[in-house]
Amino acid sequence: MAFQYELADFIDFRDREECERVRNISKEELTEHENDEFRIRIIEEPEDFYFEFALDIVRRVMEANREDRDLVGIFPVGPVPQYPLAARMINELKVSCDNLHIFAMDEYADQDGNTAPVSWPGSFQKTMQNSFIRQIDENLRPPLDQVHFPTTDVIDAYPSMMENLGGVDICYGGIGWCGHIAFWESHLWEEFGDDIEAYKQAGPRTVELQPMTIMQNALHSFHGDWSHVPPKANTIGPGQITEADYRSFWLDGTIGGGLSWQRFIARLVAHGPVSTKVPGSILQTLPGTFTILGGVAEDIEVEMH
Repeated sequence: MAFQYELADFIDFRDREECERVRNISKEELTEHENDEFRIRIIEEPEDFYFEFALDIVRRVMEANREDRDLVGIFPVGPVPQYPLAARMINELKVSCDNLHIFAMDEYADQDGNTAPVSWPGSFQKTMQNSFIRQIDENLRPPLDQVHFPTTDVIDAYPSMMENLGGVDICYGGIGWCGHIAFWESHLWEEFGDDIEAYKQAGPRTVELQPMTIMQNALHSFHGDWSHVPPKANTIGPGQITEADYRSFWLDGTIGGGLSWQRFIARLVAHGPVSTKVPGSILQTLPGTFTILGGVAEDIEVEMH
């Protein structure tokens, strides 16, 4: 006998037929897409996945140096295993990062929208400094005034700061459990309705975190302690992602034991309808790469444990 039920109220994308369709996309079918400029690929092993991520960063820095130009990039602060690898490559190859301008995607904020200070252990500023910037040899690392975060005092100026450098060359990122890009959450669809073009132009702001995001970040950053996750964050908007010259998104959401929290949302973002209720779905309409760890790409099988 079939068991029918409604989706939980906090879930924004509620098209059950589409959910069923993308759930049944096999690993072999996952890399196929009608937009040839939206390239989906699978890298099976974590070691190769993070190596390729790090290599992409270093390659772009080296190309910018050869061409004597700035490299302006939007960088996520999770996942981070690629950053120590990139720093090691930079040090080994003696690659100057003088021309690198880093714009972090987001930073946590309190209930009033005040962003976390670098002294708070959970801040993205501290994570980026510890996992990447300070691991680069001092004579090679980018000047500190070229490493930016969307803190309370600069968030309104964030787009113009990027534009004043000639715009963003590369936007790296990942996909959240609710489909978010940066901390641009799924519930923000309520402001835009179905106006996808207006949605794609929206800029940075302070956002209340969606319940799935609270739980996701509690799992991978705070040892499951949801009381430690701040309620809000400052984040770039879809506008900064769509205006970048190129997008490179990386999905590594596994939790061990053959389980992955990202297996469904990877499919919905890449193969579901382009929708304001699934923020990452706008990537389908743009040139970019969508790299999926093998454990995330596996077929979805419903199992009761």
